[in-house]
Amino acid sequence: MDKLRIRGGRPLIGDIQISGAKNAALPLLAACLLSDETLTLTNLPHLADISTMANLLAQHGVDIRLNGDEGAGSQGRTIELNAGSITSLEAPYDLVRKMRASVLVLGPLVARFGQAKVSLPGGCAIGPRPVDLHIKGLQAMGAQIEIEGGYVLAKAPAGGLTGAEFVFPQVSVGATENLMMAACLAKGQTTLVNAAREPEIGDLAKCLIAMGAVIEGAGTDRIRITGVDRLHAATHEVVGDRIEAGTYAMAAAITGGDLHLLGGKLDHIRAVATALVPAEVVFQETEQGFRVRRANGALHGVDVMTEPFPGFPTDLQAQMMSLMCVAQGASMITETIFENRFMHVPELMRMGANITVHGSSALVRGVPKLTGAPVMATDLRASVSLVLAGLAAEGETVVNRIYHLDRGYERIEQKLSACGADMERLRETS
Repeated sequence: MDKLRIRGGRPLIGDIQISGAKNAALPLLAACLLSDETLTLTNLPHLADISTMANLLAQHGVDIRLNGDEGAGSQGRTIELNAGSITSLEAPYDLVRKMRASVLVLGPLVARFGQAKVSLPGGCAIGPRPVDLHIKGLQAMGAQIEIEGGYVLAKAPAGGLTGAEFVFPQVSVGATENLMMAACLAKGQTTLVNAAREPEIGDLAKCLIAMGAVIEGAGTDRIRITGVDRLHAATHEVVGDRIEAGTYAMAAAITGGDLHLLGGKLDHIRAVATALVPAEVVFQETEQGFRVRRANGALHGVDVMTEPFPGFPTDLQAQMMSLMCVAQGASMITETIFENRFMHVPELMRMGANITVHGSSALVRGVPKLTGAPVMATDLRASVSLVLAGLAAEGETVVNRIYHLDRGYERIEQKLSACGADMERLRETS
């Protein structure tokens, strides 16, 4: 397995192009199943999770054409997807187990074809994240659903899905996306109450509207979808990745650097900026994105609690913890979204961090410096938190199991090296 070797202590200075958002691209890819015409997506990130979803769609019979430079510019890569000749309505375990977002094919398949067989994704390193809300929402729209042999067997009534009001007992981004897509082809109006408000939801709605869907309220906690008979071809640009932007903002702060994040939208990480300003981090909007730098001298500890958007993102909690490890004073970081999302703590402590975990909260007492060490990535965001720590640490850090990193960060070593980081990928040969 590949590793990353990082020699820390160098400020990051320069421009970084923010890639298309993985968490936006995955439901957008699934949306192709709603139409027999071609959906074209631009600014597609080149990531392992994107390849996994493309492989799943291909086994359903989607014709996929990929082109464009995987590295450059704001447009990224372009993918054309045509689901005009679907050959399978089953999403098999061997593909779904690799990525939980694969369950996003469930709603589109049932809505357009009247049935689907989708493997349950199973557990996850950062908590179970069950699919019960996806199932209950589809049942509210008339689908008959059984769980058999580890698969969700869903069948729409003879006349197709019917619009309904569904109230989420707790906010779920994936379930909001799945039900919003299904509702586009349901008869009548569907209202999703306590819906997720993440920018990725708004980006999906924008694409679906371009395909002919009728959607109001995306970005609020109440989304109304009026079903139509069919959707048509469209072209849509994937929104920039706010988690990548937030990660690189913290990279600038932890190294005492100055980064210009091209294509980043400060409004999408406003809660992060609000939390970091008292920590002595400066954010400045520009015509091309935003700049981030440390104000004057030392960082200061601040408290954060993860919440659904527009709150502080759970996907930036691990990165924030790395930053607070080298801040003056103490900070309390509380995780409210996922269980088991402090698995990076022991690895940070190997580098000299002072962290005490109490249930869902972690007390971080800042230390003068971190020291490089061999560390192990346990999940996607934990892996990048160790990269940040390595960038700030004295000496050499080797991050193992970086296949986690490749699921969500496009060309990270090239982007950071271009801004002054001393890091390289060590490829293991068999």
